[in-house]
Amino acid sequence: MNNIEIIGLGALNIDHIYKVERLLDDGEAVVEAAISSPGGSAANTIYGLAKLGVRGGFVGAVGDDDEGKTMLQDFQKVGVNTSQIKIKKRAKTGSVLCLSDHQGRRSLYVLAGANSQLTINDLDMSYINQAKMLHLSSFADERQFRVLLEVIDRLDSSVKVSFSPGELYAAKGLGVLAPILKRTYVLFLNQNELKQLTRKDLRTGAESCLEQGCQIVAVTLGRGERLKLGQGISRKVTATSYTSDAQGEYVTEANGGKIVDEVDTTGAGDAFASGFLYGLLKERKIKECALLGDTTARLCIGRTGARDGLPNATELAQRYQQL
Repeated sequence: MNNIEIIGLGALNIDHIYKVERLLDDGEAVVEAAISSPGGSAANTIYGLAKLGVRGGFVGAVGDDDEGKTMLQDFQKVGVNTSQIKIKKRAKTGSVLCLSDHQGRRSLYVLAGANSQLTINDLDMSYINQAKMLHLSSFADERQFRVLLEVIDRLDSSVKVSFSPGELYAAKGLGVLAPILKRTYVLFLNQNELKQLTRKDLRTGAESCLEQGCQIVAVTLGRGERLKLGQGISRKVTATSYTSDAQGEYVTEANGGKIVDEVDTTGAGDAFASGFLYGLLKERKIKECALLGDTTARLCIGRTGARDGLPNATELAQRYQQL
């Protein structure tokens, strides 16, 4: 186990994805397609890294049902170490109902299931502390948030933390997340989550996160956001991601070259984190890490679900060169 580079900790869910023409406030519509597949934010990122050849493991909980077996088997087929995933007796594996429309908008409804039974006693800190990095994402219940706080408190200083809070944790605000943020090496958010977390715009929000102790803040911008770059003689670009650290700011420009047609945006942010962390683990520069993340996310959205479109290392290298 001592060759594991990155370990994930977060909710393990089966995603039930329904493709619809549009999301409704009220009314009735036809479901155009439906699939079920393994998911969970940190789980998707660790899966993506494993496909790229990174040695990873995962810590979490599933139920003793068919869905739990599916979760474990899906990890195992790409080489993720599952020895620290606890199987909770007489519990249902967590699930997410996802409604996804033609405009790329989604509505997510979470049923925590076995995730809500994960306790600090289920975690082997010697296992976690062996890794170079620990990648965290959210849980639905407050008890598991307190588990994350205890993990951070007991984590070796040598282990770098990456953190994808998602909307559930971003809504808690900077003050509540401060113990995790001050230990975070790289923070992954989309633009809406950054606004929820900081109540500020893109640049000042990223600065607020850096002030909390994050060393890198990486923000995905969906189909693109117009940003003004430079001082004095400046230019505007359409950016698909924005990254900031103590040395400066970096953008990934939407250069108009579509790698794949957009099918489903489920897991796009998790895919971005996979590519970005792959770059970090390979000691690439920050701007290159962001482009690797953007490339991975573009490939992910070409298939329905969070994992089917994730590339292997050869596919990522080929697509990266196209950009």
